[in-house]
Amino acid sequence: MIRLRLFLALVPLLLASPLSAAERPNILLIVADDLGYSDLGCYGGEIRTPNLDRLAAEGLRFSQFYNAAVCITTRAALYTGLYPRLGTGRLLRDDMHTIGERLKAAGYRTGMTGKWHLGHQPEQQPNARGFEEYYGLLSGCSSFFDPAKPDPDFYNGGQVRPFAHNGEPVTEFPDGYYATDAFTDHAIETIRRFATAGKDDGRPFFVNLNYTAPHFPLHALPEDIERYRGSYAAGYEPLRKARHDRLAKLGIIDRETTALSAVDPKTGDFRYDYEVVPWEGLDPRARAREEARMEVYAAMVDRLDQGIGRVLDALDGAGIAGNTIVFFLSDNGGCASWPTPAKEPGFFEYNEDIPVGDPRGYEFVGRSWGWAQNSPFRKHKVWAYEGGIRTPFIVRWPDEIEAGSITHQAGHVVDFMPTLLELAGGDYPDARDGDPVTAPMEGRSLLSVLRGGVWKSPRTFGWSYQGSHAWREGDWKLVWNPSPPASERRWELYDLSKDGSETKDLARKFPERAVAMKERWNEWAYRVGAKKRE
Repeated sequence: MIRLRLFLALVPLLLASPLSAAERPNILLIVADDLGYSDLGCYGGEIRTPNLDRLAAEGLRFSQFYNAAVCITTRAALYTGLYPRLGTGRLLRDDMHTIGERLKAAGYRTGMTGKWHLGHQPEQQPNARGFEEYYGLLSGCSSFFDPAKPDPDFYNGGQVRPFAHNGEPVTEFPDGYYATDAFTDHAIETIRRFATAGKDDGRPFFVNLNYTAPHFPLHALPEDIERYRGSYAAGYEPLRKARHDRLAKLGIIDRETTALSAVDPKTGDFRYDYEVVPWEGLDPRARAREEARMEVYAAMVDRLDQGIGRVLDALDGAGIAGNTIVFFLSDNGGCASWPTPAKEPGFFEYNEDIPVGDPRGYEFVGRSWGWAQNSPFRKHKVWAYEGGIRTPFIVRWPDEIEAGSITHQAGHVVDFMPTLLELAGGDYPDARDGDPVTAPMEGRSLLSVLRGGVWKSPRTFGWSYQGSHAWREGDWKLVWNPSPPASERRWELYDLSKDGSETKDLARKFPERAVAMKERWNEWAYRVGAKKRE
């Protein structure tokens, strides 16, 4: 039985044409944190992102690539090649392989910079899970100017987020520190060191750069903020419409089948209410602060893009850009975190009279801008609607990928493990340290799609997080919305080929399809530890 499982796990690799040792590329994986689907210029956004736009012009963009709705579940899926095992303790366990471990075993040098979020005990840190070099934030978020500064009491009770360098705690940060720049600097240093060593022994590298930008708190450098002053005076809806138009012109969406989603109705439950305050109804002071939130958010994305430009320049300077495949994506849809008085009563007092973006403050972008950042889709981070789970995804691989191309094939972060193993010529044993692993890989290698191919059979994907669930089969998607009163909650059904923004629920029109898909979601949910839904 064990031999059969090992064979099945290796089938995707055996069917592909393996790369020789000399052909194996370096791999650079860049992950943004809470970036909206349409924030980048190459995805219809107005924010200045020339370096990511260049990456897209030289590579491939996916219009339908999925994450797992929030930071931690996406990282668990990405690093293990498995859907998050929910309700089973830690999302990264000893009976799971990581990409770092498998690429290191395949002969790659491995380095990680930035956010980890999968455990901070020594045995849980990146250095213990396959990465030779690590510097960054082990938890979810922190001050960009001083990561040693405790969270405010209203958010996570004032805890200090752990930061580390190769297993050693980092507790002091110099004047002028800014996390986005520090992560860029460390990634460049790691790339240069690995590239130099590779010239002597021929070993390729895998470097994973995980920015915390543009995750809250809203912290940005004054010169970056200044670039966006006045850019968002028109409000949320004009921004959404302009992005929708540009997405259609770029060919990423079809205007006829992917309309602008509407604001969901209020339900009276502060955990789920999608409260978009009409721009015209804001008083001048409130409107000015709303503008400032988006200005600072844009500045954070701008600085992230500047850093990526420096990283790409480092590849060019080391003479290895031609043999390096670069991936870029976001870990979930734009974040709409916004404390309500009922949940976070100290938020307004804490930030009163502190300018948005200031190191002393701790601001969220808010639900209205969070909705707009995922234009044209519905909802945002945490939700299993498209706004929460669909991400920009760019891949550049010189001489292998058609420059400037777009694919409408669907993919998911669980596809990274089989994809990178195929690139590296690595394996996925059915045991780790002598004990059986949780399961075979649950994704598919993307290499055929990267080279212009199409899936030979429809993809299926599952999601579950904090009561929001979904199941996709081909173009059909089933969604459980937890926000209505309990007596009114039910499964909703959408045909994404005709309704990419999930505006027309077809569950009553196609009840048999909805029931069948619900049963397949329940089978999947049982396997990954999610709660069954009737």
